[in-house]
Amino acid sequence: MSEIFTPGPAGRQADTNPHKQELIDAGVPEEMHDWLSAHGVGRLVAKMGIRFLEMTADRLVATMPVEGNEQVAGILHGGAHLVLAETLGSFGAGIHAGPGRHAVGIEIGATHHRSASSGLVTGTATAVHLGNTLTTHEVVMTDEEGRRLSTARITNMIRESR
Repeated sequence: MSEIFTPGPAGRQADTNPHKQELIDAGVPEEMHDWLSAHGVGRLVAKMGIRFLEMTADRLVATMPVEGNEQVAGILHGGAHLVLAETLGSFGAGIHAGPGRHAVGIEIGATHHRSASSGLVTGTATAVHLGNTLTTHEVVMTDEEGRRLSTARITNMIRESR
């Protein structure tokens, strides 16, 4: 028997989701595993250490460690804020799009209010608009004390999948 194939229990089909552990590690709810089975959460999400706590089209919450995502001055990189914001807004738009459609980001912007040099950052994306062709989410990043670090807005366009 090869090391690649591991048979499942008798009478049960083996799990064929190649991204299952990635989805579990990222905190993705099990009911969303089928939706994300083809692509997982993405390599950047995994590299940044983003972990989902809530996932609906209206509200998404995730954490990201400061450690490993700092700029040379030792504070969370501004681009890391945008990665977290785009991840949350895009996943929310994708959930809203539903089967047979997908979301593509068309605009993102952020204002940085204060820095973080350690701990976990929490991003909370709230839907501002969930339309048929466009979605907009506001994403607020806070530190472990609940202080606002940045505010971002992301707009996604909903497209039919080909």
